[in-house]
Amino acid sequence: MMKIPCDEYMLVNTVEEALALLGERRGNARIISGGSDLLLELQQGDCSPIGRLVDVTEIDELCALEIRNRTLFIGAAVTLARLANSELVKAHAQALSDATSLMANPQVCNVATIGGNVAHALPAADGTIAMLVLDAQANIAGRTGRRLVPLSSMFKGPGESTLDPCDDLLVGFHLPIREKMQSSAFARRVNPQGIALAMLNLAIWLDRDGERIHAVRVAVGPSGPVPRRMRYVERALSDQVYKPGLLDRVVEVLLQETHFRSSPHRATAEYRRHLAGVLLKEAFVEAWERAGE
Repeated sequence: MMKIPCDEYMLVNTVEEALALLGERRGNARIISGGSDLLLELQQGDCSPIGRLVDVTEIDELCALEIRNRTLFIGAAVTLARLANSELVKAHAQALSDATSLMANPQVCNVATIGGNVAHALPAADGTIAMLVLDAQANIAGRTGRRLVPLSSMFKGPGESTLDPCDDLLVGFHLPIREKMQSSAFARRVNPQGIALAMLNLAIWLDRDGERIHAVRVAVGPSGPVPRRMRYVERALSDQVYKPGLLDRVVEVLLQETHFRSSPHRATAEYRRHLAGVLLKEAFVEAWERAGE
C-alpha cells in the first residue's frame, strides 16, 4: 500500500470546511481529489513537503454534473471516466467528451478529475484545451466568497495557475449549453512510446449557418507556455463559407500564430507544425458534420 507523504489527511463534506482547513495551514496544505498528479509529485520529491492534504471528493457540489441555469455545470471532482461516459457531456460538450475518452488508461481515468487536469496548468492538458473552446468559466470559492472567471485567465505559466493554494478552492466549471447548429470536436496525437501528454492536441467549437461559419473557437496545445486560444485562426475562419481551399489557407495562419518547440520525449517542432495542419482539418470536419446533424 502506498504511504501518503503528509502529516494529516482530512476528508471534508463542505466547501467552507475545506477553505477553513486550508487557512489553518497557510502554505502547508493542499487540496486533493483524484491525486493522480499530486501524489506522484510528492513521492518523487517534485514539490515541497505538505503538512495537510484536504480531500474534497465528498463535497456534493464538486461531484455534480448537471444542467444549471442554462449552463452545463461540471464539478471539479468529477472524474475523467464519468465525463467520457456522460450523455450530458456528449450532448453539450462534444470536444470534452472526445478528449476525456482519449486520456490516460482506465485505472487513471477512474480517479483523475477534471479539476486536477485544469489546476495543473499544463499547456497541453487535453481537458483544458477542450474546455477553452467551449467557453468555460471556472467557479472558484475563496474566503471572501465565490467568483466566476474565464478559464483562459487561470494560467500564469507552465504548471502554474492563478489559484491561491492558501485561499482558493476550484469548485467547478460552467459551460454554455449547445444550441442548434453548434458543435465541437477534439483531436490529438500521442507518442507511440506511451508518453502521457499529447505531442499535439487541438479543439474546435463552431456555430454553423448553412454553409457559412458563423463563429468559431480554436485552441492548440502546447502552443506556448500556457493553454490558449488561436485568435488569428478564429478571425480567419469566422464568417467564411466552408469551401475547398479554406482550411489550407487557415493552416498557414495557424502556423504563424503558434510557437512550437522540440521535446526530446514527445515531438520535434517541425513534426508539430505538420500535425497542426492535420489536426485542424480533422477536428474542423468532425465539428462541421456534427453541427449539421
